[in-house]
Amino acid sequence: MIYQLKSFKKRNIRVNIKVSISSKTRKLLWGRSGNRCAICRKELISNHTAKDDESVVGDECYIISKESNGPRHDPNFPKDKIDNYGNLILLCKVHHKIVDDQENTFTPDKLYEIKKKHVEWVNRNLNSSLKANKLAIKRIKDNIPQFLAKFNTGRELLNILIGACAFDFDHDELKTEEEVNIISSFLQNTQEIGDFGLELDSSDKVKISYDLSKEIKELDNYGFWVFGGREIRKLESNEDVSTWPVAIIRIFRKTNPEIIKFDIQQARILNKS
Repeated sequence: MIYQLKSFKKRNIRVNIKVSISSKTRKLLWGRSGNRCAICRKELISNHTAKDDESVVGDECYIISKESNGPRHDPNFPKDKIDNYGNLILLCKVHHKIVDDQENTFTPDKLYEIKKKHVEWVNRNLNSSLKANKLAIKRIKDNIPQFLAKFNTGRELLNILIGACAFDFDHDELKTEEEVNIISSFLQNTQEIGDFGLELDSSDKVKISYDLSKEIKELDNYGFWVFGGREIRKLESNEDVSTWPVAIIRIFRKTNPEIIKFDIQQARILNKS
């Protein structure tokens, strides 16, 4: 027996997450860099193939290293600014290695200048492209899930999050501060994992799946179930059409009347008849 939702509402919930490099800072870095290396301007995400997911070939690099033995480390540099956007530069893996190996050539001032000129280059080209190229995200009726499945394991949830371009979160009305804390914490982790899912290696995925399973179990103890699914939308432009996956996550009380039971065995029997 599995549980599904009969319908769902659309609402996004924004959360702030405290990490070494914040989610906002990462988005600023990748967005302002145009997904390209600041030196060679090579694209830093390789498209998926018929057999494999996308590959991230770029690195978020420190201009002033946070490690005492790292390149360009400065003990007088403010610690609270180490992980800020101003101290980061986006590079391909080749130029990341060169910049760190040749720190006397690639001084902080040199890297600040490279980054500044690259952002200006991205803005010029992006503005020029947008004038000639209109973008639109469209929903496809056949791709809108009729049901959202209940997640029992973190691995099931992780499969929905990885590769998503956007997120659609919602939950039942919360009654206590304790419920607010546990659900906001869960959504924080979910958002962070989804934002950087393509960068996770195999060992990361194993640990994250395990941790998510524990969080799903904790929510269950508080009387909540986690549901989800994926909707594939289309990103259309004058030049191209690409997919725009949206991860849908819902947290509802077990008593929510929208939840229905669905008997897999019965469905198999009906399909055979």
